[in-house]
Amino acid sequence: MPRDEYQAELIDLREDVLAMSETVAERLEMGLTALETNDEELAQEVIDGDDDINQLYLELEGQCTDLIALQQPVAGDLRFIAASFKIITDLERIADLATNLGEYAIAADNDVFPSVDIQRLGDITLDMLADSMEAYAEEDRELCYAVNERDDDLDAECEIASDTVVRELIEGGEIGDDEIETFMEDVSRFLLTIRDLERVGDHTVNIAARALYMIDNNDELIY
Repeated sequence: MPRDEYQAELIDLREDVLAMSETVAERLEMGLTALETNDEELAQEVIDGDDDINQLYLELEGQCTDLIALQQPVAGDLRFIAASFKIITDLERIADLATNLGEYAIAADNDVFPSVDIQRLGDITLDMLADSMEAYAEEDRELCYAVNERDDDLDAECEIASDTVVRELIEGGEIGDDEIETFMEDVSRFLLTIRDLERVGDHTVNIAARALYMIDNNDELIY
């Protein structure tokens, strides 16, 4: 393969990974909106769209594999391709978590803990995802560290939210025997929503860590 064509394929790979991230961010935002508005149609759209994300992942995996197998890249190019492969894996998993939000939105009867701002947690994860992908696109090492540091704040916010749910559950009023099973299912889904948003944050840190490795051959944030 001529050098110019090879470089064009590297550029295409970066653009395709960024396009995948935009699609995943859109699905995550849709899942959050479905939760907030109890929009079952929107929630189902997120669920049904997961196959498209999986197919996109497989196509990009093939691009990465072909570049490594056919071009035998070294140094910076190899780190870029390897980082891209790891990043699309994290993006696919974020999409899976967005699908979970769609499923929770369909199953939930109501917002049992209005004092917990799920949308705020979701907005934090969306910002972290955008920043981690910008770090990858612009090769911004400082942004990689910023995403990693922000994850500590998200973890703290999620812990507070979970503690609030448990406290309000303990302090709550009487619930009839005929309501307890449905109520506890809603509580479980609420806690799973918080956990899944925390996991989205973890995946954005993984993306930032791989971007830093790509930029500087620095594995400091990889764990």
